[in-house]
Amino acid sequence: MTKVALVSTKDRCEGVRQAIDLLGLRSFRGESVVLKPNFNTADPAPGSTHNDTLESLVLALQQMGVKQVTLAERCGPENSTRKIMEKKGTFRLAEKLGFNIVNLEEAGPEGWVKVKPKESHWSQGFHFARIYREAESIVQTCCLKTHAYGGHFTLSLKNSVGLVPLRGYPYMGELHSSHYQRQMIAEINTAYSPDLVVMDGVEAFVDGGPDRGTKVEAKVMLAGTDRVAIDAVGVAILRLLGTTPEVSRGSIFEQEQIARAAELGLGVSSAKQIQLVTGDAESESFAARVMDILAHG
Repeated sequence: MTKVALVSTKDRCEGVRQAIDLLGLRSFRGESVVLKPNFNTADPAPGSTHNDTLESLVLALQQMGVKQVTLAERCGPENSTRKIMEKKGTFRLAEKLGFNIVNLEEAGPEGWVKVKPKESHWSQGFHFARIYREAESIVQTCCLKTHAYGGHFTLSLKNSVGLVPLRGYPYMGELHSSHYQRQMIAEINTAYSPDLVVMDGVEAFVDGGPDRGTKVEAKVMLAGTDRVAIDAVGVAILRLLGTTPEVSRGSIFEQEQIARAAELGLGVSSAKQIQLVTGDAESESFAARVMDILAHG
């Protein structure tokens, strides 16, 4: 069994804190943490990570005794990482909270490692951000939304695409032109393993995405250590809200991102292995509806 904390809330700051507390994580005390946000664009949440979520997550890690937090990201594909971070106020937030920033777009060849997963759908493997390969601890935060360009949904597994470079070999062209796009998304995740994933579902895109779509108030925050479980719960919530035919079709664990990730041993392989943990009656009621969809979908 793996635990996924679920908090029904409109308050991102409180939601992050409560979700992490519910997990009862091992201590990060004295460790250096690399933090992966969802900064594909600078669009408002859920188009990108909300600053309240990012700030609350950094503060929570600092309160847990981490030695240092380093946010490392590559945005795009159409806008520069530095401009997106400037527009979002990420540099100001880093100065305020005392965390470091690594702009992966500005990393030279030494900033990347070639990864060749066995039996991969990537023709030549892919380069991956060295800082995440060598990190002492990793935390990822993603959004709750669909994906209009072949991914079907963009949750924690899809968030890892930002750790593959845009320059050099045209990896994004290979990814988005492939019939196996969703399997390839999962295969990127073999390159690293987060110690904590926080999903901001206070607002969600139930169609469109990743930057724009039909926005609804989902009023939920998730946290867990298993990317497959987090994404399965995220898909169940999207179905609860009413979403696209692609995300609604078939068993959740037959969704190609999730199925391939489970096949690769990146997380759970069925809904029976997921335990939703809550801390109040409202969250428990929401979780019961989600578990019903997981069990039957």
